Amino acid sequence: MDTNLVKNKLKGCYVTIPTPFEDKDNFPVNYSALREYTRFLLDNGLDKNYATYLAGGAAGDFSTMTLSERLSIGEIVADEVNGMVPIALGGQTTSTNELVQLAKAAQSMNFDFLQISCPFYFTHTEDDFLEFVKEGAKAAPDVGIIVYNTFWTSTNVSGQLVEKFTHISNIVGLKWATPRTDAMEFEDITSSYSKRFTIIDNNLFFPYSSMPSLNAQAFEVHLCNYWPEWGIKLINEIKNKNYEEVARMMIKEAMPFYKLWVDIEQNYTSGDGYLDKLCMELIGLPSSRCRPPTRDIREIYKEKTYQMMKKSGVPNLLKLKEN
Repeated sequence: MDTNLVKNKLKGCYVTIPTPFEDKDNFPVNYSALREYTRFLLDNGLDKNYATYLAGGAAGDFSTMTLSERLSIGEIVADEVNGMVPIALGGQTTSTNELVQLAKAAQSMNFDFLQISCPFYFTHTEDDFLEFVKEGAKAAPDVGIIVYNTFWTSTNVSGQLVEKFTHISNIVGLKWATPRTDAMEFEDITSSYSKRFTIIDNNLFFPYSSMPSLNAQAFEVHLCNYWPEWGIKLINEIKNKNYEEVARMMIKEAMPFYKLWVDIEQNYTSGDGYLDKLCMELIGLPSSRCRPPTRDIREIYKEKTYQMMKKSGVPNLLKLKEN
């Protein structure tokens, strides 16, 4: 594998495609709606110059799906994209055996990347996580590995562990989403390792992380699922080094989404897929809840979500039906 070639594909908006479910017993995956979600991104300009798509990530409800369903999700997205955009498969799991199966599937389905985070539930050491990543990387030698450092797992990735990752040749990306402390870990890792790895900013520091001193090249953008034009504009402004405009976009247009998400999390399962999908419903894409144990937010938060989107300037909003 040409590590630099694969690494350089990982840039722009990093878009987690939500997984739609049917409103039936046991909430089966709605594969036709998944195709529609994916085509919406493709048809609205999020091509290889602007995005990488993630199938089966956290917003894709991986935690409530069987392995078979996760593999089917991957097949659908890979088929729909058909090489037009780089794609990543979510490899989050508590089992090394399952990780190896996901890794082999990513390679056989021609995914560009496999996203791996530390196993959750039990507390794992950094050495545990290192061995876990090695097994995934070995099972898919032609796939670029993205190591995801997230607060949803049991172990925070240290600088010492990142240094060890540099010796695994097909690790090409670091995705960072952990609380920032006075030690400035995000800035430390990003400035030190952005030449070796593509840094995916999942901390929403876009006006700052995209500057040359930190040099993040990819950005987790939930808004793309219902407002792809926003993601395209974001990347164009970053390319033009217009950091003031990027800051305005984050404060005026992105922050309302994240504030509503935090509000929902006060009473519902922590996560993000439910708000992505509700926003998508409000521009005319197929409606979907998340699977239990996450409860359905759609009717309770529809009006509030609509007003948030309207105030932020989201185009193509449907008119809400009056009750």
